[in-house]
Amino acid sequence: MTRRLPLSMMALALVGGLAVAAPALAAPSDAPPVPTQIEGVNRGDVWQAVRTGQTVGVVSIPDKKAAVLIQSEGEAWRALRNGPLSQYGAWVLGGIFAVLALFFLLRGRIRIDGAKTGKTIQRFNAFERAAHWLTAGSFVVLAVSGLNLLYGRHTLLPLLGPQPFATLTHYGKLAHNFLGFAFILGLLLIFLLWVRHNIPERHDLVWFLKAGGLFSKGVHPPARKFNGGQKVIFWSTVVGGGMLAFTGVQLIFPFSFATLAELQLFQLGHAAIAIIMIAIIVAHIYIGSVGMEGAFAAMGDGQVELQWAREHHSLWVEEVTGEKPGHHHGHGTPAE
Repeated sequence: MTRRLPLSMMALALVGGLAVAAPALAAPSDAPPVPTQIEGVNRGDVWQAVRTGQTVGVVSIPDKKAAVLIQSEGEAWRALRNGPLSQYGAWVLGGIFAVLALFFLLRGRIRIDGAKTGKTIQRFNAFERAAHWLTAGSFVVLAVSGLNLLYGRHTLLPLLGPQPFATLTHYGKLAHNFLGFAFILGLLLIFLLWVRHNIPERHDLVWFLKAGGLFSKGVHPPARKFNGGQKVIFWSTVVGGGMLAFTGVQLIFPFSFATLAELQLFQLGHAAIAIIMIAIIVAHIYIGSVGMEGAFAAMGDGQVELQWAREHHSLWVEEVTGEKPGHHHGHGTPAE
């Protein structure tokens, strides 16, 4: 005990000495302030250079983009993505469902007007149907996973909780990346298979003038294998899908072909085009399923009721069977 006392006293003396000496070590109150601006350099010009990305430092890591102190375009990208893009996108998607619901209430399901023959005609073969379902199936997964990335944080996260939502989003992103290539393959196949059938013709103008008969019972404008509305769907899918493929590849392989600023533009364009395409495809799915009697069979087993084909694709029936338009008991498509 007697040995420990001197040591304790020495420690207290040392601490006390440091406390007394501290004020003496501090800078005198009349010392000049530390300069915060380089002489001869305007602070506003420096900040403007930083904000516009002109101020680039030096880094030793492989990612040389880290030398840019501030990338201000990221702020604009975030504001557009979380603001107008998300808001207008929600309006477009909600709007298409509202329009289709109203159309169904007013028009109901479009039925076959004439008497069914009990005979079928092949509309699409197995390879055509496989190409269609490859494109359609991959697009549905891409659409759902993409919408989750844009809206999931505000819709699914509160319902599922953080961990399930994180797992769902992780695997959804993986599916989005890999199935994007399946969509590109399907897109190429349907283009090669059907491009010759989707060249605009004068019959399409008649189809559009009569709104395809969608709003009038018993009205069936003449059409070949694809009518005017289906041609719009085809070219929207090909052109829009091509743009999605281009921007999607840029995003899957970032900085391989584009700068950071370009990638931000590609991401905004990718999302905007996807929303428009989703709205178009939702309308296509409606008409091809509950909206029109007999339409789903075309992509189901490939066989359609002959009377359905006469009413909706009379010129194509003439090409396939040699039957003249209008020569089927007075029901369906008028003669050209």
